[in-house]
Amino acid sequence: MAEVSATHREIGKLAAHAYINGGGVADLESILSSSGPQEVIDNLSTLENLGTGNKTSLKRFKAAEDVAQRAKVIAEEAKQKQVLVTERVASAKKEADDAQIEQQKEVNKLQAVQDKLQRDLASAKKVRITLEQKRQLAILEETRANEASKVKNQSKIWKTGGPTGATKSRTTEEQRLKAVEFAKRQVLANKPYIWGSEGPNSFDCSGLVYAAYKYAGLGWPIWDRLNSGLFYTYTKQIPLAEMEPGDLIFYSYKGTQSTIHHISIYAGGEMMWEARSTATGLRYSNIYSVSGMMPYAGRV
Repeated sequence: MAEVSATHREIGKLAAHAYINGGGVADLESILSSSGPQEVIDNLSTLENLGTGNKTSLKRFKAAEDVAQRAKVIAEEAKQKQVLVTERVASAKKEADDAQIEQQKEVNKLQAVQDKLQRDLASAKKVRITLEQKRQLAILEETRANEASKVKNQSKIWKTGGPTGATKSRTTEEQRLKAVEFAKRQVLANKPYIWGSEGPNSFDCSGLVYAAYKYAGLGWPIWDRLNSGLFYTYTKQIPLAEMEPGDLIFYSYKGTQSTIHHISIYAGGEMMWEARSTATGLRYSNIYSVSGMMPYAGRV
């Protein structure tokens, strides 16, 4: 742009020089009123006193104007591309945000199901859980397990345990050992993990717990199929150091009762019987092999 301005000044000098050397006012006006570089050149070319040096200056002026125009076009194209990229980024972010909002809505719906069942149990209502409610609880449990797999640096054992559980145990030591024996047989039989299943041929984590204690003699109305989070408040909380075989172990990806995603049956010696996932099936494993252990076990 500096070159264009300088050439503009030089053209002015050429026009004045043409006038001084006899070009006349009309000739000067025809030059100064030109609409562009080409018209300046055309008008000046009619003046007899336009020499070779002046023509060179005019050519430089036109070349500089052309460069400036191309630069302007390139800048405008770059601006349009930037606007397009910005719009695409904004659109992608909105789609991601909308998807996250919809996912959270589904989780909230499932959480509401659990909360209602929690209230029913707390008020001792004799409301048997329907098959549809069991299905929704299983979906919630699976959703939490998926969320847990995405959370990095989970604590091995959470420091706080959320709400308290039942005030007393519903079982004898004999019943708890019977539940352990049942879980052991299912693991040794290599039965598969199937989400939402409670036996006899397949189980998910809370389904194995439910079936084990049902086998041990617990039945309706004091025992029903719950999900991991509900079992946490339905059992008596026991410090981990005081666990006995048959106690339930809970795992949460945020350290809260509402984000508990896994449950297992303590076997003793820091080992447990569990139905962990479709990939691993039912297994006998160390209690610390899953991150996010709640600070209390549950005694049924």
